[in-house]
Amino acid sequence: MSNQRQFSSTLDLKNGKVEMVHGSGGKAMAQLIDELFLPAFSNQWLDQMNDQACFELPAGRVVMATDSHVISPLFFPGGDIGALSVHGTVNDVAMSGAVPQYLSAGFILEEGFPLCDLQRIVHSMAAAAEEAGVAIVTGDTKVVERGKGDGCFISTTGVGVVPQGISLGADRVSVGDKILVSGTLGDHGVAIMSLRENLTFETTIESDSQSLDRLVANMVKEVPELHCLRDPTRGGLSATLNEIAQQANVGMQIYEADIPVRSQVKAACEFLGLDPLFVANEGKLVAFCPADKADLLLKTMQEHPQGRDAAVIGEVTEDTLNFVQMQTAFGGNRMVDWINGEQLPRIC
Repeated sequence: MSNQRQFSSTLDLKNGKVEMVHGSGGKAMAQLIDELFLPAFSNQWLDQMNDQACFELPAGRVVMATDSHVISPLFFPGGDIGALSVHGTVNDVAMSGAVPQYLSAGFILEEGFPLCDLQRIVHSMAAAAEEAGVAIVTGDTKVVERGKGDGCFISTTGVGVVPQGISLGADRVSVGDKILVSGTLGDHGVAIMSLRENLTFETTIESDSQSLDRLVANMVKEVPELHCLRDPTRGGLSATLNEIAQQANVGMQIYEADIPVRSQVKAACEFLGLDPLFVANEGKLVAFCPADKADLLLKTMQEHPQGRDAAVIGEVTEDTLNFVQMQTAFGGNRMVDWINGEQLPRIC
């Protein structure tokens, strides 16, 4: 790190709390940046300590995505708000087929928030960024009065570049396309809800929160004919399929027996009165590709650790009403509609 400032004492990261002065722009804020954020996120762009980051991008179309993270609780089985804030934005960029490059990070902290928890979140965020191969190159910190926040909110913006020859989007989805998912559904939402309701199961249900950029890179390399990728976060698989059906002006037919859901998640959903199709995921994707490429795409996904439970779950149909329908495990057929209301608030 360059231009490191000197302070008369160090932050008490074990017992200290976030104070209003940490967002004032003065010495306390400089110390928070120098002793907590910079050591964790250090890179050649951030270390310049400018109000912006100046960087070069490889040739190709630039993709940018932004997301805000208000999850409750901040720490959960399989992750925390820090890692989630990286995973969510990296995945939004990657769903275009882009290679994520850079992130910005904005923190809104509540007065009284423990510095040890903030340090844990920052370190988790740094580890997630390193694993995804992205650099956090600029950021901002604000502090709000006690009782006017909820500990910590994080907003991230990501920038990536789409390789030449790759063009993904809902407008490319066509009748006859096969629909694939990269793994089991509902893990993240059920992990959060189980923690909120103090539910215990024989096996701990963990969030699937992870960055999918390397899985996507393999997929677009082996099957450049891919039509569309989407991560089924809020609203789950149901919202994702309905959204794409309307954007592409098509219908969809999926098969309940082919949709991978962990037995623990099924049991938890039955207990909580939830439908796994509506439950959020933070480390899974939905893919649409021509039918003659589905076997190759499935094989490619299953060969990657993040896609070992991948499955073909249905196909795109001709339907001017844009209905998404599911053949149930009992052989019947039912509509898969948008979720009504908020099934799981503060899920990401």
